[in-house]
Amino acid sequence: QVQLVESGGGLVQAGGSLRLSCAASGRTFSMLAMGWFRQAPGKEREFVAAISWSGGRTYYTDSVKGRFTISRDNAKNTVYLQMLSLQPEDTAVYYCATKNRLGSWLEGYDYWGQGTQVTVSS
Repeated sequence: QVQLVESGGGLVQAGGSLRLSCAASGRTFSMLAMGWFRQAPGKEREFVAAISWSGGRTYYTDSVKGRFTISRDNAKNTVYLQMLSLQPEDTAVYYCATKNRLGSWLEGYDYWGQGTQVTVSS
């Protein structure tokens, strides 16, 4: 079992920045990657970014590539999402998750955090 706690969300104006953090605890030894997803009101959950735990390989959805950066601190079992040049369409609840199964970057996430709200005003 894995527990995840996100933090760092908040309210920012368009063009601003936020850095999200997600700390994992519990059975993290078999964790293959950690990822970020987001869900806006009335929308389905959307993949944002992921990073492999051993090699640090990254993958981003097209809408955030060049603006968001995912990184990790293996010693702290923590993943970060640095978000720059935020736009109103980035407004959503952001969730951290651990990938524990082989397959696509978009699949195999078994454990999820509670989410942190990101609101971007114009």
